[in-house]
Amino acid sequence: MKEKSLPSWTWQQRSLALLSVWRPAALRSNWRGVTICSVIALAATFVSTTYGGPQLLYALFFGLAFHFLSQDALCLPGIQFCSQTLLRTGVALLGARITFDQIAHIGVLPLLLVLLAVVSTIACGGLVAHVLGRPRSEGLLSGGAVAICGASAALAISAVLPRTRENEQFTLLTVVGVTALSTAAMIVYPLLVHVLALGHTAAGIFLGGTIHDVAQVVGAGYLISPHTGEIAAIVKLTRVAMLVPVVIAVSLLFRTRMQAEATRMPLVPVFLVGFALMMLANSLHLIPPAVDEGLNALSRACLVLAIAALGVKTSFQALASLGWKPVLMLVSETVWIAALVLLALAWMGW
Repeated sequence: MKEKSLPSWTWQQRSLALLSVWRPAALRSNWRGVTICSVIALAATFVSTTYGGPQLLYALFFGLAFHFLSQDALCLPGIQFCSQTLLRTGVALLGARITFDQIAHIGVLPLLLVLLAVVSTIACGGLVAHVLGRPRSEGLLSGGAVAICGASAALAISAVLPRTRENEQFTLLTVVGVTALSTAAMIVYPLLVHVLALGHTAAGIFLGGTIHDVAQVVGAGYLISPHTGEIAAIVKLTRVAMLVPVVIAVSLLFRTRMQAEATRMPLVPVFLVGFALMMLANSLHLIPPAVDEGLNALSRACLVLAIAALGVKTSFQALASLGWKPVLMLVSETVWIAALVLLALAWMGW
């Protein structure tokens, strides 16, 4: 039996809801769940800072251990607040990391390569999902995560998909998969660069155009040289900028499909408007460097809290029930984008 998705709100309703969560009554109902997610996020941050490793992945696994709290009526409102409102807030603040100058700096050919890689990888995700008999939404989610910016893209795309338990479970599995693959790529891809004897610029385009998460891109790039690290970061941020049109396209796709079920979805999600405004403000140098650093830290904190909350809402059994097909989807999309970028660099003579 197909699980019904929850009704979606208009952007005006979402805006009012975002403001209403700060009312005293809402704070009283949310503080328990928010506290739980904060403790999980702090523990994940401590382990990541002290011993290394991906912060978001730790937050997810620690959250899974507290799944029993998802049935607690006192904690559930705050957990929902972290998994929905803070998730959208964190994605919106990601825009403060990007400027139009960074995108223009990489040149026309690398920009076209990034566009091709993003679009074709999402299409690859849809095709693989169809072949494996999985829902189209899973192909778009996993393809978008691999094509754009890993866990952050998975969370952003999931925010405009129908809110079902299956989608939440697949989102968490995608976060685990892209984080693990991105960490492996950070180690393997620099070795591949040396084997293929790529120049520093070509290496930066390859690393920035293929590795899923921003932190791993920077780490892999600077393992080779400062120039490679700089190019890789700029190319990667160009992929992050693709988050806006991709999420809008996914939102429109499901908005059209859901009209038959008399549900309403916003034409442009509010958090994407925030993302675009933050990107515009950063491009116009309206955000001081100190404030920009604070916004980046706040964005990361919101996403860690959201991942912790999503972990609490999901069980190991639910993740295991998804089987091997989602893993194959992620691996296939990762191999596709890496092969495409390498072939394009060879064709362009880089």
